[in-house]
Parts: sequence; C-alpha cells; structure tokens
Amino acid sequence: MILVHIIGAVALLLWGTRMVKNGFTRAYATSLRRIIAVNTGNRFKAFLSGLGVTAVLQSSTATALVAASFAEKGMIGTAAGLAVMIGADISTTLVAQILTFDLSWLMPCLILSGVVINHFFEHVGRERHLARALIGLGLILLSLSIIKQNALHLENSSVLPILLQPLEREPLLALIVAALMTWLLHSSLAAVLIIASLAASDTVNLHLGMLLVLGANLGGALVPFIITLKMPPEARRITVGNLLMRITTVLLMVPLTNEFAQFLVKEGTEYSREIVHFHTFFNVALAVLFMPLITPLEKLCMTIVPDEKKERKKTDTPQYLDPNALDSPTIALAGAARETLRIAEIVEKMFEDSMIALKKEDSALIESIRKRDKTVDSLHDQIKLYLSRVSEEMLDPRESDRFLQILSYSTNLEYIGDIIENSLLEITETKINSRHRFSTAGFQEIQNFHKTILENMKMAQTIFISEDPKLARQLVEGKKTIREAEWQSSVQHFKRLREGLPETISTSALHTDIIRDYRRINSYVTTVAYSILNNPGKKSSRRKEANH
Repeated sequence: MILVHIIGAVALLLWGTRMVKNGFTRAYATSLRRIIAVNTGNRFKAFLSGLGVTAVLQSSTATALVAASFAEKGMIGTAAGLAVMIGADISTTLVAQILTFDLSWLMPCLILSGVVINHFFEHVGRERHLARALIGLGLILLSLSIIKQNALHLENSSVLPILLQPLEREPLLALIVAALMTWLLHSSLAAVLIIASLAASDTVNLHLGMLLVLGANLGGALVPFIITLKMPPEARRITVGNLLMRITTVLLMVPLTNEFAQFLVKEGTEYSREIVHFHTFFNVALAVLFMPLITPLEKLCMTIVPDEKKERKKTDTPQYLDPNALDSPTIALAGAARETLRIAEIVEKMFEDSMIALKKEDSALIESIRKRDKTVDSLHDQIKLYLSRVSEEMLDPRESDRFLQILSYSTNLEYIGDIIENSLLEITETKINSRHRFSTAGFQEIQNFHKTILENMKMAQTIFISEDPKLARQLVEGKKTIREAEWQSSVQHFKRLREGLPETISTSALHTDIIRDYRRINSYVTTVAYSILNNPGKKSSRRKEANH
C-alpha cells in the first residue's frame, strides 16, 4: 500500500507539472517564444532567455523543443540554441530548490485560488490558463507531501535495501536506471524531486542519491534528443550538443560523488537539500565548463550532424504548420492562418493565369494550373488535419471564432480551386479545340469581370489577416456591383445575339458559363467577410467604434 500511495503521488506530480507547463504555455506562449527569438544575439542573452522561459514553463524539454523549432526555421543558430539549453538546465535546478522547501501551507492557497479564478474566468483565455497553472502548482506540492510521508515508512523495508545495493555498487547501473526513470517520466525535475524525497527518508543514501541525480540529468537530455530525431539537422544539433554536454559533465562527476558524499555527510544534514544542491552544482559546473566553449562545441555538433543535401521543397509541403506549437492555440492558429494565406495566394495566381490561358489559348499553362490545384487540395487537407489536433477545450471564444474562420476560408479556397480546374479550364480547352473566338466587346466584358473578382480576392486576403469589419462590409456590398455587372453583361450579350454577330453566337454558351463561374467564385470569396460581420464580438467592437 505504501508503494501504491507513492506511485499515485508520482502520477499526481506529473499531472501537476503538466498543468503548470500547459497553463503557462497557453497563457504566454507567444511572449515566451518572442523572448527566445529576440534574445539570442549573443550567448549570454540566450542563456538568460533560456533561464527565464524555463522558470515559467518548469520544463527544459519544452524550451529545447522551442529552440529546436526556431533553429529549424533559421531564426537562431546552434551556438545560441546551446546557450539557451544551458540556461534552461540551470533554471530547472532553481525550481527544484524552491519546491524542496516545506511549502505545504501554500498548497491549499494555490488550489483554492486556482479554482476561484477558473470559476469566474472559465471562458476567458489567459485567466483560465493561469488558474490551471495555479492548481497544477498546488498539486505538485500536495504530491511531494504524500511522497515524503509515505517514503518515511520505507526505511524499515527489508526488500528495498536488496534492490538498492546493486545500484550503489555499480554506478553505471544507477545512471542507467535513473536515466530510464527520467525518460519514462519525461521530466528531469520530477525525477530529481522524487530522488530528494526518497533521500529525506533515508531510503536512498547520499552517495546513491547523487548517482541517481546524475542519471536524471542524463535522462533529461535524452528526452528532447529522441523527440527531435526526425527533425532537420539545424534542430538536431541543439539537442545533440545538450546531450554531449550532459554526458561529459556526468563522466567528470561520477568519480567525485563518493568524495562529495563523505564531505557532506554530517550529523543533522538534510539529505534532500544536499541532493538538490548537488543537482544545482552539476548544472552550474556544466555552464562554467561549456559557456566559454560554445563555439568549438557548435563546430563539433555541425561535424556530427552535417547539413543534408538541400532538396527543393515540395509545393504541397506545409511551411507554417508547426506540430510543436499545438500546445499553444494562439501560435497554432497563427500558423494555420499563414498556411491558409499561402493557399489564397496560390488560388489567386491560378485565377489570374486562367485568364492568360483563355486569352493566349496556352495548353501548357492549363496543365500548370491543374498541378497547382492538386497542391491546394493537399495543403487544405493538411490544414484540416492540423486544426483537428488543436483541442477545443484549449480554445477561448475568440480563438474558437478564429478556428472557424480559418477552416471556412481554407475550405472555400479549395472550392474556388475546383471551379477553376473543373469548369474554367474545361471552358478554355473547349474554346481551343473548337477554334471559336469571342467578340471584342464580349471578351472585354469577361476581362473586366475577371479583374473585379481578382481585386475582391486580394481584399479577402487582407480581411482574413486584419479581421477589419469596415473592409468586410465593403466586400459584402461589392456583391451588388457584381450582380449588376452580371446583369449588364447578360443584357449586352443578348443584344449582340439579336444583332447576329457570328462570334457571339458561336461562344454564347462559353460566355454565360464563364460569367456564372466568376459569380460563384465571388460568392466563396465573400464568405470570409461574413465570418467577420456575423461575429458578435466584432459587432460589439464596431458599436464601440461608432460611439467613439
């Protein structure tokens, strides 16, 4: 039963750590990422940014993934990423220092505050996430209290010494066991806190505790290293360098653990505090050793992980859908919006080229447009899949509106691409094969109509990014102009038919079909404006603007 209680408390510790990380990530992800992106001009700023961000997230792994994703995009170099990781490693030790104090009095205050804030701000993004972070901190303190209380009873166990003795005699085995435990927990902070709790009850002596701490630090570097294995070389170099720094420092420390333990063992020594002090000492020593050697280490990482042969990026490969950003709805939705805007630009170019193909009867251009439609279909499918991985529970009302806007706009763009491929290009091919010609006046009408729709496409993109209600209203009102233009075109077309113009008679069906398709495309383009105008929040803001 003691082991059951400890295992349950460990699970609660992991859950609390996860709540804190997710809460702060979702509340301040954009700001935290900006801190890392902006403060990497030199190694010392990068070190401090890693220190600060990890203090908030309580996860050096999360910081490593952010740094790796920035390196992948060329936003930071390997040297800056390594300095970020050194700062992140030290930050976890400072958090461990705080959490090993007796803060049981603070636990009910944190949980109560979190529950009250969550009750009043359940549907407000940042406050709701901060409330969950507070509850998570309370659960961490509660779990540590349970582990400490139950670990006291393990002191009289007859089985545990038999299991622990081989670890003390075999340092390598102790390192492997602790590294595997950290890998399973996916948190070096949680592993060190558990080791410190066991040391507080004399279940683990100081020497073995130090060996386990070294193994936990090694396991903490393995987690991001394995996660980034399939990422590009620029990202992997940071986690490889972090692992090399940890391995080197562990190898230097292992022979000294026995001397450290003998020096520190005194009457009244709190083993749990000494374990955490040793954890801090290890990471400070790592920083002192490797901060001056960042440049040589960067070159070594580039040798171990060389550049891959640059392959031309496939056009149907997403550029802005970052899987590491899924924990933060704001960043994930921003990436999906940028990818959707990329689709809009492709569709706009398809529409523009469809007129050139119609005018010049260019069969090669028709095939090029068809290939681009396949790219649009592929990107649209990947955006839908990416958005499906953003949990609805994470979204506040404003983010939910944005979620629907992105999904709606990308879907309508895909529909426009289908109209261009399946209808406009078919009409163009029919015209080419039949060798028919539009009348001068008739083709001018088609070109004018096309120009208007193209301008509306550009305006829709601006509306999608800015969410400007004035522009949205302007685009919607423009539908009347399109209807009037369509009516005028029909009047003029039938007038030419009555006059018996041969070109008009032979291309009558083509002319009316093209105008019909243009109007359909404009209807899909306009939907992005309706999503802004029909949003209650936007209506409210417009009323405020009017009052001012």
